[in-house]
Amino acid sequence: MNRREFCLTTLAGVAALGGSETVFGAEAGKSVAAAEGELLYNGIRLPAAWPPTGSNSTLHLPSTPPYLTSPPAVIKIDVGRQLFVDDFLIEKSTLTRTFHRPDYHPSGPVVRPDQPWERQGDFPMAAVFSDGVWYDPKDRLFKMWYMGGYRACTCYAVSQDGIVWEKPKLDIQAGTNIVSTGDRDSAIVWLDHEEPDPARRYKLFRAHREVIDGRGNWFFQIHVSADGIHWGDVVARSASIYPRSTVFRNPFRKRWEYGIRKDSSTQVGRCRRYFECDDAVGQAEWDPKDRSWWLGADTLDIPREDTKFPPQLTNLDGVAYESLILGLFTLYRGTAPEASGRPELNDVCLGFSRDGFHFARPDRRPFLPMSETKGDWNWGNVQSAGGGCLVVGDKLHFYCSGRSGTPENREAGGSTGLATLRRDGFASLDAGAEEASVTTRPMTFTGKHLFVNVDAPKGELRAELLDERGAPLMPFAAADCLATSVDSTTHRIAWKSTDDLSPLVGKPVRFRFTLKNGRLFAFWVSPDTTGASRGYAAAGGPGTTQPA
Repeated sequence: MNRREFCLTTLAGVAALGGSETVFGAEAGKSVAAAEGELLYNGIRLPAAWPPTGSNSTLHLPSTPPYLTSPPAVIKIDVGRQLFVDDFLIEKSTLTRTFHRPDYHPSGPVVRPDQPWERQGDFPMAAVFSDGVWYDPKDRLFKMWYMGGYRACTCYAVSQDGIVWEKPKLDIQAGTNIVSTGDRDSAIVWLDHEEPDPARRYKLFRAHREVIDGRGNWFFQIHVSADGIHWGDVVARSASIYPRSTVFRNPFRKRWEYGIRKDSSTQVGRCRRYFECDDAVGQAEWDPKDRSWWLGADTLDIPREDTKFPPQLTNLDGVAYESLILGLFTLYRGTAPEASGRPELNDVCLGFSRDGFHFARPDRRPFLPMSETKGDWNWGNVQSAGGGCLVVGDKLHFYCSGRSGTPENREAGGSTGLATLRRDGFASLDAGAEEASVTTRPMTFTGKHLFVNVDAPKGELRAELLDERGAPLMPFAAADCLATSVDSTTHRIAWKSTDDLSPLVGKPVRFRFTLKNGRLFAFWVSPDTTGASRGYAAAGGPGTTQPA
């Protein structure tokens, strides 16, 4: 195990994968809710009253998503790669779960404030503050939107590979890469693949301060664009927000989800309220009574040793990745002494949701951490990018901003960096020299070929399918499976006489994977031999589609 890996054996609210066989979810046969609500793509049934309502007085207590305590009797796996980030898929296992974190690119930040207009405002800034990093399949380009100068403007950069970025000279302000001017705080740029109108393909949600009756109020000003460069006039304005609120699209439910920052809770400090709608433009101005209490930090979020400050949730960026919603949680961990010049102590942790509202956060370590070395580009105030991550071959690209700080201005020196992780590499189920296995809950599918993401070049993986009684289904028994000894993010499983699972379409089956000397990250059933998962590729990437 290297320094960026962590084996989680126990955690409150989440069942553990230990060294001996453990049965998960005693309530596995029950539906999520007694009341009939929306049926999701994965078999989860939402309650009739949605979204859930709650009180800020309970947000500081850890909670387990209801679909983990009472999962569906049969899980549907037609959408996306199936990841082992929680116990939703698992009936029993003798494997060990390991959570993994990305590596920052060795060159440091990939975008720096090196242009005169990026030095406007109080201090230099070329930093994603959510904003957005996307791959546009139409233009075959990586595209980045970021804050230029402190709260001064929004700038645009492009890349062929996601590593080397160029700042094109555009016609908004001649000779610059500025695409939007005017006072701003955080912003979200969303490439909406489901938008039928090409002129509204891109959507910009810009946190903007307006003075009304002598008082400053913040709103999302919403713009649309065909190319992400030329933004028209404001097409809608949200209800009142607090800066650092965000928006993301949940394609599983065809809903826009607003995370509305709230700071006035005496229980948890910074936290989020929730609002959802079908139309991000036409339904943006919500009634305050329609906002639900949503998310905050809790007692499992460990304070830093130097500040002892109970963490608070300052931001959440969300995106659909394969079969779930990936949440990037920015946690505020207090403030260093002013004389140090260190920026605000923020870093980014991960959460995972299978219904778009409830999140499991089994690994509480920073996923995109601060550096502890004075003057590094990410010495403080690490913030995630809108769009979450991109799929680039066998890697995921995570972009984030950080600030180096100076004695004169601790929030100075904002730039944008890159961290990379194996595709699907959030968590793996691991085995050593002794053979171990995982058995799933009952599942149905409509595909034809079984694929896995596995790292076992010196080991061996076998798969089999079981009926509802747990007996092997012929000819898909483990004894007939052709052993897999590869390191591949997309590998097709075969048996001696077939690799075609179509005779089992629509029938509840369990999958059992037996492994030694290796790691299993994901599995899925694809309709064809290319390994298409029919899931979502977050902010996209070369060769990906939505769904993938």
